[in-house]
Amino acid sequence: EIHIKEPIEKEVNPHLLPGELLLCEASTVYKYMQEDGSNRGTYGKLVCTNFKISFLDDDSASDDNEPQFKNKIVGENDITLQCVDQIYGVYDEKKKLLTGQLRKYPEKLIIYCKDLRVFNFCLRYTKEEEVKRIVSGIVHHSQTPKLLKRLFLFSYASAAPNNTDGRNQTVMFETLEDWRDELERTKGTVKYKAVATNEGYRVSEKLPLYFVVPICISEESILKYEGRGIPIWCWSCHNGAALLKMSAFPKEQDDSTSQTQKAFLDGVYRTISKPPYELLKMEDLSSSLPSLQDIQTAYTRFKQLFLIDNSTDFWATDVKWFSLLESTNWLEIIRRVLKKAIEVAECLEVQHTNVLLIEESATDLCCVISSLVQVMMDSYSRTKSGFQSLIQKEWVVGGHGFLDRCNHLHKSEKEEAPVFLLLLNCVWQLVQQYPPAFEFTETYLTVLSDSLYVPIFSTFFFNSQHQRDTNVSGESLKTQSGPFRFLTVWDWSVQFDPKAQAFLNNPLYAEKPKPDKSQRKTSRFKHQRQLSLPLTQAKPSPKRGFFREETDHLIKNILGKRIGKFINSSDEPPNSLREFYDSWHSKPVDYHGLLLPRIDGPEIKVWAQRYLRWIPEAQLHGGGTIATAAKILDLMEEVQSLQVKMDEEHSQAVSGDVHSVPMLRNSARLSSLFPFALLQRQSVKPALPTSTWKDLEDEDDLVKRDDEFVDLSGDML
Repeated sequence: EIHIKEPIEKEVNPHLLPGELLLCEASTVYKYMQEDGSNRGTYGKLVCTNFKISFLDDDSASDDNEPQFKNKIVGENDITLQCVDQIYGVYDEKKKLLTGQLRKYPEKLIIYCKDLRVFNFCLRYTKEEEVKRIVSGIVHHSQTPKLLKRLFLFSYASAAPNNTDGRNQTVMFETLEDWRDELERTKGTVKYKAVATNEGYRVSEKLPLYFVVPICISEESILKYEGRGIPIWCWSCHNGAALLKMSAFPKEQDDSTSQTQKAFLDGVYRTISKPPYELLKMEDLSSSLPSLQDIQTAYTRFKQLFLIDNSTDFWATDVKWFSLLESTNWLEIIRRVLKKAIEVAECLEVQHTNVLLIEESATDLCCVISSLVQVMMDSYSRTKSGFQSLIQKEWVVGGHGFLDRCNHLHKSEKEEAPVFLLLLNCVWQLVQQYPPAFEFTETYLTVLSDSLYVPIFSTFFFNSQHQRDTNVSGESLKTQSGPFRFLTVWDWSVQFDPKAQAFLNNPLYAEKPKPDKSQRKTSRFKHQRQLSLPLTQAKPSPKRGFFREETDHLIKNILGKRIGKFINSSDEPPNSLREFYDSWHSKPVDYHGLLLPRIDGPEIKVWAQRYLRWIPEAQLHGGGTIATAAKILDLMEEVQSLQVKMDEEHSQAVSGDVHSVPMLRNSARLSSLFPFALLQRQSVKPALPTSTWKDLEDEDDLVKRDDEFVDLSGDML
């Protein structure tokens, strides 16, 4: 039986951005609401532009059903071409991967997205000519290799008016002054200097125009090997110890070349190991951390657990959920990266030793470790503008190859690796372990990960500052003679209005001048850690099924409980590191001091908001993250009104976040998947043995009680 919404009478046209062109379309396409296992869905038009694939039904034309957390650029039924992961066609109930030229056209189209959405379209009722056009158009524009200048980024930049608000506080690190200010901020000016040796990219196209090196390094040394073998400064600790990075020489060299390079390196090491510099510890990341290929393999396996076609698939994998999760190795990679960052932090903080991170290009794992160390050791990097400046410094200007690593041009899968996503996953571990230490929320991190695939911002669409600068001139396009004006992703007003932006800011951020906050133990913030959707440390559930966990306190230990059995066993940290780790965790947390992630066993968790947000089976109606947030915001609104009555000067501190989220008042009507998915997507329970249903029914009262009352008074007052 097919439950259908009648085909639409009125014409619905896609909303096109400046520079966006409609390439092909098909009418009477049927979009399944595939999650519930039935054939329910809606008719509409499927279109493909030079920016996105979009499904338009009659709801698209009305504003009544508009989500409260609306992205102004990418709608609920929009998929940017860069966000398409794989496309499958269904032929006689068999799935086949679609690439290149097609001889036969499918009756169903399944699109898997990099943000883990899955779209199912039925083409049986569509005209044959339109099916050919839309399927070949979608496959061609989203899956075949393309030139950089063919990215929508350039079409948009040449057509869009430049009217971004100038209130962006992010330091872009595109001038010498920015680097000098950062040296000043971290008190590194005595031993380090900002240099302009690479102006005109005369040293290397991989290096930024400006960077910082030890004062004793000469310009000749920098020029000698195109910047290789030169320690480049990342950050200075309060005690003077510094974090440095260096791109290594290629390993396959003839003897005489490698001898000269070794002599050059020895000279550099000797120079920066003498006073006033601290002792130097070298950390070769390519030998101590997983390779990029290992990271890509682990993530490919991991994301398959969340690209769910339908309810049947979901429940089928539930039985072996933990073994599937363990076999991906993704959580173990996150743990190893966090452990390495703790080791580096211990050298800087306790041993007062400079740490030199070495990697062949110094633009992948170097970026991950240096960013993590700064987030852990520098409270400025835990503010929104500080974190954005950090990404600019270490990743965007630092030369991380976003274009290749995200495979935006579909040139080579060998280069693809989710290195930036790995960083965001690691930062999320810290955000959910220590919520008050961060000015931004997990929703901010989720939205940032989605922005990797939105090609109207230049931030994540170039391999280096040189590549961006050489492509800024628009002379090759007839429509434009001047330079392109690219947008930066840090201007959140382009994607979200102020109400939606409120979800990116943490209302419980511990402002710096509040000494009593530093005395609190982390356990006092237990309810906020539940905001991270699946995980809290609690008594184990007698049965491990996914559904059991969902009804028992929001998928309680689903993603972490058994993982301790295999995480703790491998490579125990050395004693000094273990002492440092244990000693720090035995003291109260200073939210503006050093933060060390907990990495033992089940402490490493799955970033549930990002990976489970499109799966209705993983939601609680009227519960979970948003119910807690609603109560917090209620309380904050009360506090704010009292402050206004008392006419306090600092009442402005909370005003921006509080009354900009009025839609949270009735939390019972929201789902734990909010703000990314609304309540309209219901899940149908599968056929389970009667005894299982009986077990679940016995817990109903407990579940209702848990959802109705979340006691935050102890934490908030």
